[in-house]
Amino acid sequence: MIVFDLECSQGHRFEGWFESMESFEEQNKKKMINCPYCDETNVRKVLSPITTKTRSTPMEAKDLSAIDYRRLAKEFMDYVNEGFEDLGTDFTREALKIHYGVAERRNIKGSATLDEEKILQDEGVQYFKVPIPKPDDKKDKTS
Repeated sequence: MIVFDLECSQGHRFEGWFESMESFEEQNKKKMINCPYCDETNVRKVLSPITTKTRSTPMEAKDLSAIDYRRLAKEFMDYVNEGFEDLGTDFTREALKIHYGVAERRNIKGSATLDEEKILQDEGVQYFKVPIPKPDDKKDKTS
């Protein structure tokens, strides 16, 4: 995924998310990108404002003990479990359908074998693997 700052011919600036530079160029050529303010399709990329940090605290000096990693992992897993459809072993099949526009785009999760992962990579399907923590026998301290 790539993000561009865009500007329409009326001077409205907005952000656009694309799969690639080629995807942006193709959509822009076909006038598929519309300004969210005025619906103008004459759109161009503009330079993004950037910030350079010139001073940083060394990693050793930062207090990493303040981060509750167990809670962070639980919150992440709650987000995935609540916001993604669990397809189990049908994950690869559905991911390919979504990739090729045969199925509705949505957040999905499931499992894939190494061979299936290779197929997804070869077909250009973007995904990422999430290690699933083992359930803790002890009561969750954050609840």
